[in-house]
Formats: sequence, structure tokens, C-alpha cells
Amino acid sequence: MLETSRDVFYLVLSLAIAAVAFFFCWIAYYFAMTIKQVFSAAREMRQRLSKLDDLIKSLKEKIEHSTSYLLLIGEGIKKLVDVLRDKSASGRKKNPEKQ
Repeated sequence: MLETSRDVFYLVLSLAIAAVAFFFCWIAYYFAMTIKQVFSAAREMRQRLSKLDDLIKSLKEKIEHSTSYLLLIGEGIKKLVDVLRDKSASGRKKNPEKQ
């Protein structure tokens, strides 16, 4: 089997090529797993950002609805103050001796 030094050289060369091929396959596997983790992390980040966006939209809608109610309440209080002011002013006109 190993009659000349050329046979030994070919055997060592084939073992070296096999080792390099194994090393490159190992690197390719870990590179693929790293890329997979990056894509899954990006997908998870997109989902979290989507949930955050939904939360912000719902908060914005709630704030907009509450501000419209606050405007209605403010208008009601303003009218109530006007009515009370008119009532107290008309009461003063009817009873000038109490002043």
C-alpha cells in the first residue's frame, strides 16, 4: 500500500483535504445557525414592536376619546357656572335690600 513517498504524500494530502472540508462544513453549520438566530431575533423584535405599536395606538385612541369627554364636561361646567351666575344676578336684582 505505501510503497513510495508519493503514496504517503497522497495519503496525508487526502487527510488534510478531508480535515479542511470538515472544518468548512463545521463553520458553515455554525454560520447557518447564527443566521437563523438573527432572523428569529429580528422576527421576535418585529412582533414586540408590533405589540408596542398596537399599545400606543390604543392609548392614543383612549386619550382622544377622553379628551372629547373632557371637552363635553368642560362645556357643561361652563354652562352650569353661567346658569348659577345668572341666577345669583337675578336674585340680587329682585332683592336689593339684602345687599
